[in-house]
Amino acid sequence: MCKNRAMTHPWLPGRHRVAVLALDGVVPFDLGVPVQVFGSARDEDGRRLYHVLVCGADGVKPVKSAGGFDVTPAHGPEIIATADTVIVPGIEGGSRIVTDSLTDAETAALTIRPARVMSICTGAIALAAAGILDGRPATTHWYYADEFRARFPNVKLDPDVLFIDDGDVLTSAGVAAGIDLCLHVVRSDFGSAVANDTARRCVVPAWRDGGQSQFIKHPVTPISGTSTGPAREWALRRLAEPLDLSTMASQVNMSVRTFTRRFRDETGQSPHQWLARQRVERARLLLETTDLTVDEIARRCGFGTGVSMRTHLHAHLGVSPTVYRRTFSARTPAGTSTPRT
Repeated sequence: MCKNRAMTHPWLPGRHRVAVLALDGVVPFDLGVPVQVFGSARDEDGRRLYHVLVCGADGVKPVKSAGGFDVTPAHGPEIIATADTVIVPGIEGGSRIVTDSLTDAETAALTIRPARVMSICTGAIALAAAGILDGRPATTHWYYADEFRARFPNVKLDPDVLFIDDGDVLTSAGVAAGIDLCLHVVRSDFGSAVANDTARRCVVPAWRDGGQSQFIKHPVTPISGTSTGPAREWALRRLAEPLDLSTMASQVNMSVRTFTRRFRDETGQSPHQWLARQRVERARLLLETTDLTVDEIARRCGFGTGVSMRTHLHAHLGVSPTVYRRTFSARTPAGTSTPRT
C-alpha cells in the first residue's frame, strides 16, 4: 500500500482488509457474521489476521436495518477501493432490490471492485442488480429463488446449496450459511488450523460443505440425555481405530436402529457419512500442517491405507492428497493482505 492510501484509509498494516457494505434494510445478523468470524481469526501467536470495517454506500449516514433500528457505519464507500474483500450482507426480504433499483450511491459502491466480492443471503440480489453475477454461478436464500431467476436470468442460480465459491465472487444462502462461507474463506486464506480455531472462538461448527443442501428433511433433535452427541465425541477421539455402528451406539445405550435414526435426525447424515467426513477433515489438517507421509496420515485418520485415503479425498474434495497438500500447505503469511483466489 502506498503512503497516500495508508493515510487516507484507516486500514491496519499487515492484515487482510475486509469491507462490509451495509445497504438500506440490512439484516443485523448477516451484518454481524463477517465482523465476528473474521474478527476472531488469529494466527498461532494470537495476532488478528483480518481488519474488518463497516461502510455505507452513502457515506457515514445512518442505514435502516431490518431489525427496526439504524446502523451508522464508521466509513464511507471509499474504503472499498483499497479492501481485499468486500461483503454485502442480506437485505430485508430482498424485495427492495427485486422490485426496485439500487440507488445511485449503492450502484457506485458495488461497482468499485476489490479483489474478492462476497454476499450473505439476499445480499446476492444486490450483487446481481449491479451486474456482478452475470454469467456466474451463485446462490441465495431459497425463498427468493423464483423472483431472483425472473429478475436476473443471466445468473446461474443454484438455491439448493449453502454457498458457492467462484474464485473472486462468493455467495451464500440464508442466515447460518453466511457463517459457513466466512469460515470457508478463512480456511482458504490461512488453513484448517486457523479456521477450526476461529470456529471454536465463535462456538459454531467448523465445517459444512458448500454443496450441502439448504434443506434437512428431518427436524433437529435437541441435545439431551438421549442425544448421539457423546458417541460423536467418543468417535472423534478414536478416528484412527476401526469404528462400527454397534460400538458407537453402545456409547449412548441405544440399539443400532435407534442410534442410526437419531444420528441422522441430529446431523443430517448417516453415521458412516459423518465418520468419512470427519476422517477427511482430519486428513486435511494433517496434510496442511505436517510433513507426515500420505500412508501415515491415512493410518492416523482411520483410512488404513494411502490408496483408501486417496479415494475418499478425491470423492469429497476432487483432488488427491498430494495435490491438496501442494495447494494448501503453503499459506499466505500473516504479514500480507493478498487473498488466495
